[in-house]
Order: sequence, then C-alpha cells, then structure tokens
Amino acid sequence: MKRIVLTGGGTAGHVTPNIALLPRLKELGYEIHYIGSYDGIERKLIEQYHIPYYGIASGKLRRYFDWKNFSDPLKVIKGYSQARSILKKLKPDVLFSKGGFVSVPVVMAAKHRKIPAIIHESDITPGLANKLAIPHAYKVCCNFPETMKYLPAEKAVLTGSPIRKELLSGNRQNGLSFCHFQSGKPVILIMGGSSGSQFINETVRSILPELLKTYQVIHLCGKGNLDASHNNTVGYTQLEYANKELSDLFATTDLVISRAGANAICELLALRKPNILIPLSANASRGDQILNANSFERQGYSMVIEEEALNPAVLLNAVQNLYKNRKQYISSMEKSELLNSVETVVGLIEHAAKTS
Repeated sequence: MKRIVLTGGGTAGHVTPNIALLPRLKELGYEIHYIGSYDGIERKLIEQYHIPYYGIASGKLRRYFDWKNFSDPLKVIKGYSQARSILKKLKPDVLFSKGGFVSVPVVMAAKHRKIPAIIHESDITPGLANKLAIPHAYKVCCNFPETMKYLPAEKAVLTGSPIRKELLSGNRQNGLSFCHFQSGKPVILIMGGSSGSQFINETVRSILPELLKTYQVIHLCGKGNLDASHNNTVGYTQLEYANKELSDLFATTDLVISRAGANAICELLALRKPNILIPLSANASRGDQILNANSFERQGYSMVIEEEALNPAVLLNAVQNLYKNRKQYISSMEKSELLNSVETVVGLIEHAAKTS
C-alpha cells in the first residue's frame, strides 16, 4: 500500500486543500497520515475524517520583535526531531505540505529521510514558512502565474488550489429553502473571512434596504457579528459561518462579495461565481490579499475594491455593475486552466511517490 503524510496548519486555509485531496488519495489506495501542531485548528479539522494525527511542537518565526522569537526556535528544533521520528516510523512514499509554520520542520525532516516533499503556496509571493521549506522540496505548486518567477524553475508547477468536491455539487433549491428565499430574485453572498470583517459588515448593512429592492442577501458575518435588529428582515439571512450547507448556498448564489484569501478566491473561480473582492489592507497583513485580488482582476475573474476606498456608494455601484456584466466574468473564468487542481496535484504526488 502507498503511504502519504500530509502537513500544514495554523489557519483553515492551510488545511482545507489537504482535505480536498483526501477522497482522490483514498481512491488511489493511499494510507494517509497527518502531522500538525498539538492543538492547532488543523487537529480538529482533520480528526473528523478519522485520519491518524500526530502532534508536534510548533514555533512561529515573526518578522517583528517579540520575546517569543527567542524561545520559539527551540520549539522548531523540537518539532524537527519529532517529525524525523514520526517519518522514520511511518516510512511514507511522499509528503504533501500546505504550509504554515508547523510544516517547516516536517518538510526539513522529510528531506533528511529522503522522502520527496511537494509543497503548495497559495499566495502570489511565498510566505516565510514556505520560503524556508522550498529549498527542501521536490516540487512547489502555486495558484497564480505571477508566482512562478519567485520559485525555482525546476520545481515550480502552476496547479491552482485543490477544491473540496462537495462544494461543486450544491443544490440551488436546498439553498433557497434554507434561507427562506424566493426563486425569481438574484442572490448575493457576502463572506468577510473566517473571523468576519466589522467594516464590511457595517457597509453591507448600511445599504441593505437598497440591496433588498433587487437582490436577496446571504451574509456570513463571522463569529459574534450577528445583528439581532435584522433577524426578521425578509430576503436577508445572516449566519456566523456556514458548514455543510455552504455548497447549497454557493449553488443559490449569483454574486459574491468576499475577502481575497487565496483558497477562497480559488473556490470562487472553480464555481465560476462573479465576485467583488475586498482584500485585507496592507496595514493589517503582508499585502498578499491585495496581490491575489489584483491578479484575479487582471485575468477578468473579479472586480476589486481596496478597503481604503470602500464606502456604501462605492459598494452599491460595484454590485450593480457586476450583476450587469456577470456573463463577461463567467466567460473569463470558464477559460481558466486551473479548474482541475485536485487531479493535477495528485498527479505530482503519484510521480513523486514512484521516485522515492
């Protein structure tokens, strides 16, 4: 039996592409194991799939001064030692890493054990964790054409991001029923990121009366961000987050307003949903969402509103323009070559496993 170890963690975005690979890997007969941090979000997400999970010490390498910068390297060294022991025991044919700081010692340990490691970089420019892992990798997958110039030419492969198969099989009528919506009116889905965006939430709610004249609105507003004053608003459904019902909500949706996290926008591309992206500002991040959004805009997949330019009038005008020109955006997305990412990535995994 072929054996693979998956790794990655810290955020859901470092785990969901791994989850997307599970069904195909099982079909191909792989015995699957996972290495993550002791108590990161990845543990909860992976264990529900009954995949053997191994926790290791994990430290974060920060670009700014923090006293933990002196102690966390010791955690990384400990994690490396633990990963070496786990890989020695499991003897996998291949390692697949989705990134995050927990993955760095695992990829390094795989190189020591002569196990080919394939890593995936979601954003246009590699994050610090993947920068450290790339020299030890067999191949590096990426989502954007612009990323290729930042990667070693002999390792870089443009794959797109693996998308969970269930997201592609939602039922529109189930989504309408879940939201108590009528069938003849277009639907907007708003996603402010896993924790929600107070600014986006407030802007959307300020134009809600105007939006509801033409559209119905599904608002994924983040934990703790529900507004009780809108509980009984006809044509408006607000949720902290969506889980099993998300595929049906996507099937119901005509337009999306979203942050510009790489995995989220790759899902919109795969689903061919016309979208407005509001990337996290450079003041609150390393600017990767801005680069992601601009790339999708250049390729004709998205409209972009920078957070600093966001106000009720701008958002309302963008929604109206996007809906009017929605077929143009769908046409551009249909021409993308990145709609079968699971098969592309699994093909690399299969090839690497044969070389081990």
